[in-house]
Amino acid sequence: MTRPAAIAAPNTYATEAARHALDSGGTAVDAAVAAMMTATVTEPGVISTLGGCFINVWADGADPVVVDGNVEMPGRGMSADVRGAGLIEAASDYGGGMVTYVGPGSVATPGMLAAMGWAHQRFGAAPWSELMQPAADAARRGYPLSRTAQSYLVLVTDTILAWDPATRALLTVDGGPPPVGHHVADPVLADTLEHLGAEGAATAYRGDIARAIDADMRERGGLLSLADLEAYQPVVRTALRSRLGPWDLGCNPPPSIGGPVLTALLRLLGATSGEIEPAQAALVMKEVLDIRLDRIDTAEDLEAAGAELLQTLHQIGATGLPTSPSTAHVSVVDGDGMACALTASAGYGSGMTIQGTGLVANNSLGELELNRLGLHALAPGTRLASNMAPTTARRDDGAVLSIGTPGADRITTALAQVLTHMARHGENLQTAVDRPRMHPRRMQDGSTRIDHESDEAIAASLDAAGLTRFEHPPSSMYFGGVGAALRTPDGVLTAAADDRRVAATLVT
Repeated sequence: MTRPAAIAAPNTYATEAARHALDSGGTAVDAAVAAMMTATVTEPGVISTLGGCFINVWADGADPVVVDGNVEMPGRGMSADVRGAGLIEAASDYGGGMVTYVGPGSVATPGMLAAMGWAHQRFGAAPWSELMQPAADAARRGYPLSRTAQSYLVLVTDTILAWDPATRALLTVDGGPPPVGHHVADPVLADTLEHLGAEGAATAYRGDIARAIDADMRERGGLLSLADLEAYQPVVRTALRSRLGPWDLGCNPPPSIGGPVLTALLRLLGATSGEIEPAQAALVMKEVLDIRLDRIDTAEDLEAAGAELLQTLHQIGATGLPTSPSTAHVSVVDGDGMACALTASAGYGSGMTIQGTGLVANNSLGELELNRLGLHALAPGTRLASNMAPTTARRDDGAVLSIGTPGADRITTALAQVLTHMARHGENLQTAVDRPRMHPRRMQDGSTRIDHESDEAIAASLDAAGLTRFEHPPSSMYFGGVGAALRTPDGVLTAAADDRRVAATLVT
């Protein structure tokens, strides 16, 4: 019997994969894993299988836990002279202009498959192979390129997609970007995913797939090796808890940056009384992100820095804190009251397709915003920083929520605003997701402006507070793509998707 569930995912291929997992006897976790695996196929450039993820699970009658499958610094057993090698500079207009580094030297140890395997063993019920099959089917039969993926590929055709022959052959047309709706099929990737389904997640760390990754990295000069893959382990952490109105929220804990920042935002916003004005929310977001930029992103010990942020918040109470790139998300809540929020990232993509597998590797070592101490500066085995903040929650009356979003440093501010509209202002889930958003942005001269979507009330509030602002068009992709699933106390399931990015919802 199919378990009822509400699902929010990047596209209909992903929601149908979740349905397949549920039809196979699966739980919310199974549905989320199947949906994300299919998204790694059908949203090329946006997310890929050899990335990192966080899986937030709140089972009925238990405490929320987060499975940390984030990427790690590789390089075990490597000599110091290989550091800084294998990197290709890639500049594009993405996000208003960015520079990242791709190539073999940009590839961190991937953790997503390990985390998915652990979560499935602990919380799943469907056969693992059934979670991989929809992704394999999509790769073999092909799919039309989505607007979200195509808009990114346009920006990186001459950089990230240009240097690797296999990647270039699959994701370009006559040397240029493919159009929206372009049919993409990859039978080599399909074979790999079916092999992964038959052998289990461990094959990517200690089996055939791991050896293929190692061989290609040795040939092309990457830091990642079989020693790094064999040493990788997902870490299960207790979720950070916060109250916002009648909601008890479980967020991603340190060493993630996203979870502590979101928790700080929610605690400060939750300490105010009455309806929260846009300028008030903007100032809270600015203060929290200031301390994040000044003290957390450059810290040697991210776990200690995240704890310091929360301790600082505890000490100053509600008076305010002192001034000091590509993801995908799936939310599922099932009829048994299990919530699963899964956010995954492969950075901007390394452009490197592992030979003979169809698997595209991440470029997390080349993301400047995640490596503020310097590229290749960390010790092997160190988890990288992350903005990802998948969140689960339970309301005092028994309602259950799963929520998250892609969007780099806009992840935390987008979630804080949606949760505030829902938990503090009493809006329904879809209305809260649709509300215009803001984000504080530090400029090169050290000043801060508030970026916001076009809205008269937000503009008036920010102007009255004397805040510098920059107006974006309505429903701008810059402000994320929140996906949420909700089960009401009487068992009614609903899901909400964000029209800022192509997305899909499904209630089974």
